[in-house]
Amino acid sequence: MGSTVTKKDIAVVLGTRPEIIKLAGVIDALGERARVIHTGQHYDKDMSGQFLQAFGLAEPDVVLSGIGGQDRSTQIATAIGALAREFERDRPSVVIVQGDTNAVSAGAQAANYAGIPVVHVEAGLRSFDRAMPEELNRLLVGVLADLHCAATDINRENLVREGIAPERIVVTGNTVVEATLHSLQHSATEPVTEAPDGPFVLATIHRPENTDSADALRRVLEALVALPVPVILPLHPRTRAAATRHGLMDLLGQLTVTRPLNHDEFLELASGAALLVSDSGGVQEECTVLKKPLLVVRRSTERPESVDAGFAQLITPEMDLLAAARKILADADLPARLATRPSPFGDGSASTTIARLAEQLADRAAA
Repeated sequence: MGSTVTKKDIAVVLGTRPEIIKLAGVIDALGERARVIHTGQHYDKDMSGQFLQAFGLAEPDVVLSGIGGQDRSTQIATAIGALAREFERDRPSVVIVQGDTNAVSAGAQAANYAGIPVVHVEAGLRSFDRAMPEELNRLLVGVLADLHCAATDINRENLVREGIAPERIVVTGNTVVEATLHSLQHSATEPVTEAPDGPFVLATIHRPENTDSADALRRVLEALVALPVPVILPLHPRTRAAATRHGLMDLLGQLTVTRPLNHDEFLELASGAALLVSDSGGVQEECTVLKKPLLVVRRSTERPESVDAGFAQLITPEMDLLAAARKILADADLPARLATRPSPFGDGSASTTIARLAEQLADRAAA
């Protein structure tokens, strides 16, 4: 790894399956220097265990308790306290966080308060929508991080406008590229559901803005049900609970509903889909590697690169999801056009670049 230090001196704090997916390459590149701390936000077989296994990662070195299933304030406060104790017990040279989850907020705060350098992977994403909880996490970590690993030039420009010193920002690309390529190379041996012979839509819906109210969830589900092709919907636990609470299980019954999928299962289905419909941040990136059209069912997006490159289209609540989907499905030339477009998120070397930067920072901190 370019260093004689092998102690687990670089703590990687994560708490959700997207973080596992996007940090797997970094953890692998760090080797024996990585100490993986899972906050427990999504720590169960479906939401975390299968992703660790899929990327060949060992169980986390530390799993925090009392965080999963709690409200946002409790999650962050409990995690900060637990991480502070962990860092006092075994102080790392550097702490790495990724993205914009509650684990990122807690990890960056606990490290910064302890005087430990923070590396923020996927820094500089901005939706400019403060109603989005993730946006507040991004802004907070933007203030606390010592090294900002920005995926794109747009992300870098966002940080510079906020007053971050340019020398603390490195454009690395996004680790989602290598994560997606890895999962495509390790396709599922037994698919969770058989893909239809003809065109189909693959959808994922889980964000609070689409599940907290009956009207919002009904609007999305009714559009999916009305599509002229089959729709496969891997069902997030939050969405299942919301559909039950809102009395919308009859609409789910008209779709092909599956359990939550691991990364290779999802990408295998996505590779064959005619259209993706999702409110996920990661899918906005993955579609650019898969060369698939995506309708982003959200009020705002922090990933304009996917839209600018022509892969994604933002569908706000005021827009007609069904009409937009039908238009894409009727565009016979779209797959050929997308196939020639490069991903705006890099060439698949982000993980090794970030690991090297973290090691250099850790070596300087330990000197």
